[in-house]
Amino acid sequence: YVTFDKELKRQVEEQVASGKLKETAEKEAPIMLEAQEMLRKWEANDPEVRALWSTMNGWCYEGFDATYQRAGIDFDKNYYESQTYVLGKNDVLEGLKKGVFYEKEGAVWVDNTKEGLDEKVLLRRDGTSVYMTQDIGTAIKRFEEFPGLSKLIYTVGNEQDYHFKVLFIILKKLGFAWADELFHLSYGMVDLPSGKMKSREGTVVDADDIMDEVVTEARKTGEQLSKLDGMSQAEKAALFEAIGLAALKYFLLKVDPKKRMLFDPAASIDLQGHTGPFIQYTYARIRSLLRKADSMATWSHDHMGTWALLPEERAVLKLMHQFPAVLNEAATKLDPSSLANHTYELVKAYNSFYQAIPVMKEEDAGKRAFRLALSAAVAANTKKAMWCLGIEVPERM
Repeated sequence: YVTFDKELKRQVEEQVASGKLKETAEKEAPIMLEAQEMLRKWEANDPEVRALWSTMNGWCYEGFDATYQRAGIDFDKNYYESQTYVLGKNDVLEGLKKGVFYEKEGAVWVDNTKEGLDEKVLLRRDGTSVYMTQDIGTAIKRFEEFPGLSKLIYTVGNEQDYHFKVLFIILKKLGFAWADELFHLSYGMVDLPSGKMKSREGTVVDADDIMDEVVTEARKTGEQLSKLDGMSQAEKAALFEAIGLAALKYFLLKVDPKKRMLFDPAASIDLQGHTGPFIQYTYARIRSLLRKADSMATWSHDHMGTWALLPEERAVLKLMHQFPAVLNEAATKLDPSSLANHTYELVKAYNSFYQAIPVMKEEDAGKRAFRLALSAAVAANTKKAMWCLGIEVPERM
């Protein structure tokens, strides 16, 4: 790391006090100049810089892999900027030759003023690339390696809206027909009770810390309810992990991705609220009911008859009938919140049904069989919906 010593601090303060813009001062600060020099050495394959970079990358990738694995996330292929920046540079230079871009003070620029945007540098005057250059190369590489790709979706926060507008325009100007199939799935930022997370100010909260917190909350809730008799410590730990991650994922996914939101770890665990654990608990309760019915041999489809459905039964059936359409809408609009909220409405309707109408205590064998079959269908539907959201539903809670 680099120490920000007193002399360096004094130099920066003098630059800012002289009336220069903060952005200009940052660019001219010695630490920024050193960083630029290190970047030039990296692109020139300097052995020492490359060795340091490789070591630090190894630490990062190891940490990323552990976090992704815990969250149940995997990737078909990873693209590294270190491998795509050269391709991006070549395409920018090719665009310069064709007159798509222009040169100013030794740097390569694109003019998007006709599109209502502004001018953007693509290659610095020292020949090094910028993020835009690397994203150009990565997009081209993806479509080359996956020729059947019909759409490329960038899932990135709304603070990068402008960046992706510029990227898509540039790729279109370069003549790539697939540029029209690029889409930025822009999502709102997440705040914590302590305030907004800002990476430049060091107020970012690690994903690992958030996961630890929700799992701890799940453990507190589970131990207070004391419904885990007979489970080993390993089984309890796995259950608390599943509940905690469900709380985190569902709390984030139930909100329209475009909206800014406040994540409250404690509220996300509430077994009586609009939460992932509430849905998990309902599923587990249905599975317990079905195990009991199977052990008692209390239901059979042979007993099915004809009778008028009660309003609570109709409400559950109606929501289940809507599931395919809701799932299709969520996929088409790239909005998992509609599926998350529909699942909550389904289990809420089932709970109303279960509290108002006898199931196991129903004397009519046909009605009892129907209600058990309805319960099984709700459980299957819930498990499928939560799987689509990347959330596990335990058989017991």
